Amino acid sequence: MAVIKNVDSGAASADAAADKAGKVKEVAAKSKGVHLLEGLLGRDDRLVIPITEGRNKIQTIKQEVTKKRGWMKSLRLRHAVIVASFFLMVAVPATLASFYMVFLAADQYHSSSSFSVRSISSVGSSDLLGMFTQATSSSTVSDSYILMDFVRSERMLEAVETKFDLEAIYAARGLDYFYGLASGLPVEDRVAFWRSMIDINFDHGSGIMQLQVKAFDPQQSQDIAKFVIEQSDALVNNLSAVARDGVLKSAQDEVLVAEVRLAQARVGVRQYRDQSQEVDPVEGAKLAAQLIGGLEAQLVQLNSDLTTARTQMSDDTPRIRVMKARIASIEEQIEAEKQRLGSGMDSTDGASSSDVAGRIQRFEALETQREFAERAYAASLISLEKARLDANNRQRYLAVFIEPTLSQMAQYPSRLLNSFLVTLGLLFAWSVLVMGYYNIRDRT
Repeated sequence: MAVIKNVDSGAASADAAADKAGKVKEVAAKSKGVHLLEGLLGRDDRLVIPITEGRNKIQTIKQEVTKKRGWMKSLRLRHAVIVASFFLMVAVPATLASFYMVFLAADQYHSSSSFSVRSISSVGSSDLLGMFTQATSSSTVSDSYILMDFVRSERMLEAVETKFDLEAIYAARGLDYFYGLASGLPVEDRVAFWRSMIDINFDHGSGIMQLQVKAFDPQQSQDIAKFVIEQSDALVNNLSAVARDGVLKSAQDEVLVAEVRLAQARVGVRQYRDQSQEVDPVEGAKLAAQLIGGLEAQLVQLNSDLTTARTQMSDDTPRIRVMKARIASIEEQIEAEKQRLGSGMDSTDGASSSDVAGRIQRFEALETQREFAERAYAASLISLEKARLDANNRQRYLAVFIEPTLSQMAQYPSRLLNSFLVTLGLLFAWSVLVMGYYNIRDRT
């Protein structure tokens, strides 16, 4: 019985050992599956194997430790390159720019002035403040923009160079070659430098323009600002004269044409009066009509007397013959006067210049031309007067209410602001390059 029990116990222990070995193999196979899964997921440092058959622990493979050390080495090299690029692209240039701005950049003094382009029609307020703060018209706004372009133009630069030696005024001070003006530059570079030394702004609501001129000497900046305002005033006056002449020219031309037409019409009337020897043929026709009427009245009276005398005397009596002669004479006179008024026939070629009707027709045509010329001349004079009023309303002038100032302290260049902007720009460029590098690396 004891032998049987020992045999049974040995068989049981053998079965337990076999089960345990199967479990170990299963754990080893499962660990290999985890190893493969983590390798696919990129976690190379998490590969595990069982330590012993009886404990559930893991250890890192020495080969994977070697790979981890190589990855760390490459990571440190990349970071070192990025840090070095930061110093080369950001730290060193920003330090040099700040050093230049603080210790090498020369002081610049500015002179400020405020003015406005105004027109007589737009001044509707009695006080000075209302004159400069009221809404500006569209014409003065356009003139203000023209003035801004003129101040920044090559023409203004040439005018300033004729009075000031800009190369001497803006020559480099010390080691400040960045803000200085080199000699012998082309006109494009000189215009660009001129625009960097002046600043002009326009407020559309109030119509006020602000001018600021910078120079290395405060007195020179003030002198240049005064000269710029003088040239601006001359430009505004020129624009005003051109606008005024443009408005008056057409009206003056109309007056000249009307004067010539009126003179010709008056000459025609005078020549007619010289030829016809009468001032007004209409009045002559009225007198002729009155004369014919009187003669016809006499003729009626004579015919009545002749009829009465025939009842008492014969036709051979001297009185009857005298009455007949007078009647015949009056009839001839009436016919002659009627012929002077007109022929009594329908003439399609127009009335003859010898009769009253023809003279009246010719005179009325000349008189109509004269009256029309007089009315046209009067209308042109009225138009000219309105044009003069409009021209006066269009007159421009430069109202300067803040004369160029004289600075006592240099406010330019803005050393801290410029240093900060340079540093910010370099940092932005470096960040873009680094992010671009990592983006390309991740994609490849």
